[in-house]
Amino acid sequence: MQLWVGLGNPGAKYAGNRHNIGFMALDRIADDHGFAPWRKKFQGQLSEGKLGSEKVILLKPETFMNLSGQSVGEAMRFYKLSPADVMVFHDELDLAPGKARVKQGGGHAGHNGLRSIHQHIGADYGRVRLGIGHPGHKDRVAGYVLSDFAKADQDWLDDLLRGISDGAADLAAGDSGRFLNAVALRVAPPRSSGGAKPKPEQPAKTAPEPQDTRSPMEKLMDKFK
Repeated sequence: MQLWVGLGNPGAKYAGNRHNIGFMALDRIADDHGFAPWRKKFQGQLSEGKLGSEKVILLKPETFMNLSGQSVGEAMRFYKLSPADVMVFHDELDLAPGKARVKQGGGHAGHNGLRSIHQHIGADYGRVRLGIGHPGHKDRVAGYVLSDFAKADQDWLDDLLRGISDGAADLAAGDSGRFLNAVALRVAPPRSSGGAKPKPEQPAKTAPEPQDTRSPMEKLMDKFK
């Protein structure tokens, strides 16, 4: 059994925020893979289902971002899981929009949701880092992550979420490479191999034969030379 956690803030006010991309990822997985309806448990919203042969619990903490670890720790203890069984989906400022990376363990890099999880279960859990880009200056970060995705972001965001759903069973099976490949195929699909047909080769041009400017009489006399 695995516990997959999406990070975000509860309520309609925050639903479209960049900080809520973790919630969005879990919603797409639950919808596409026939998970049970969401229900309130462990200070969050919980849904259960299967990805391939793996049973997966989806959890969206409703404690607000800074206290996410309370919900995660409670769920992990209830199901008698270890940090290695936990995968956290979260926004990542240091990745370009639409990029995804999988990481096991490590620091929280100042992310308040991860910081809280560190405090409750330690650092040895997995993460799916979902790139949202950086506003350019640290003073603008808070406003940036708590703002909605722009209209111009909707195409790559939809592709990213679809790719996460496509590769979810591979991630559950422990194959992060195949998972990331599924994401890449949505976000940056390969170009078609069928381009413009090459032009057929033209036959080489030959120099024109020189014209015969002799008179009929000269041609006749030349025959008898």
